[in-house]
Formats: sequence, C-alpha cells, structure tokens
Amino acid sequence: IEHETVRNGVGVFDVSHMGLFKISGANALDLIQKVTSNDASVLVNGKAQYSYLPNDKGGIVDDIITYKVGDTEYLMVVNASNIDKDFEWIASHNSMNATFENLSDNYSLLAIQGPKANEAMQSLTNVDLANLKFYTFENGTFAGKENVIVSATGYTGSGGIEIYAKNEDIVAIWNRIFEAGKEFDIKPIGLAARDTLRLEMGY
Repeated sequence: IEHETVRNGVGVFDVSHMGLFKISGANALDLIQKVTSNDASVLVNGKAQYSYLPNDKGGIVDDIITYKVGDTEYLMVVNASNIDKDFEWIASHNSMNATFENLSDNYSLLAIQGPKANEAMQSLTNVDLANLKFYTFENGTFAGKENVIVSATGYTGSGGIEIYAKNEDIVAIWNRIFEAGKEFDIKPIGLAARDTLRLEMGY
C-alpha cells in the first residue's frame, strides 16, 4: 500500500537519519575535489551532484550527494551509518584547512515523493516546484519557515522534493505538510517502501 501511495499519489519519508556536512571557505572546492570521485568544479549554485568517497585501496568509503550552495559553500549528504566514518575520513584529508562542519544533529530531512507531491506542496513554498529540475535545489520559505533547502534529488523514481530544515522547525513543517496534502490523500511512508521503489526503478 505504501509503495503504491508513492507511485500514484504522494507520501512522506522521514530520512532525518541521513548525515549532513558543510564545507566552506576559500578552499572548500579543493577539499571536495580531493576526497570525491566526481568533478565538483562543474557545479553551479543550486546544482547537486551524485558522487562517492574513494578510499586508498580502490574501494569506496561511502556514496554521497554534494550541493553547491554558494561560491565558497557546499553541503554534503552522507549515509546515516557512515556519518562518523565519513567525517573522520574527510577531516583527515583536509590539509588545505577548509571549514568543515558536521550539521547532522541540527537538521532534519523529509522526502515528499510521488507524482502529486509538487502540486500538493506548492502552496507551502515560494520555490517553483514545477520547474525545479532533477538534481537542483533552492533555499526558500517552506511551511512558514525561512532558509529551508528544497531539492529534487529523490530516489523513488516518482518525482517530488526533499526538504532540509532545522530540527526545531521540523514538527511544525511536518504538520503543515499533512494539512496541505490531505486532499491528495498524503500518507507517511516507511523506509522499506523506499527500498522497494528503488528496486523497481533499477536504482
């Protein structure tokens, strides 16, 4: 039922367990280029990039998504079980002294997914959801809260958005999401359904 809710309507995943790092300062890009496999120099403000952290043995530390927030500011989303390991790995390679912070305990992440997600959520935000292209994001107002990152990097294959907001704002945002989505039969969705959706899409 949860799988079909996301495929045909709109559902909300609480993925706040994911890790969030901030890399900033004049040498931010240098650090990202050193520790990630993709070329982050091609990123423009508001663009995200899938990548991974290679280790020194030809393997992978973790797969990540890098967001370019500004000319000297980036965010990196990492997998929950690897937060400490990833932070230590990147910090150990920060010979260029970029500003590197772990924001994981301060931010929550909700994935609002499905073909009706953007229509259901548009009344809550000043971000033009219909024109938010895949792997782009904007910093805007969402559910009355300022400085919320709204992105389109979802992994369900059904479209929709993800929002990054401060912990103290997330309960109010959650309640507003379900108010706005009521007419679209919005439902909370468990992480097992995220896995079946990814599997179905070949992710």
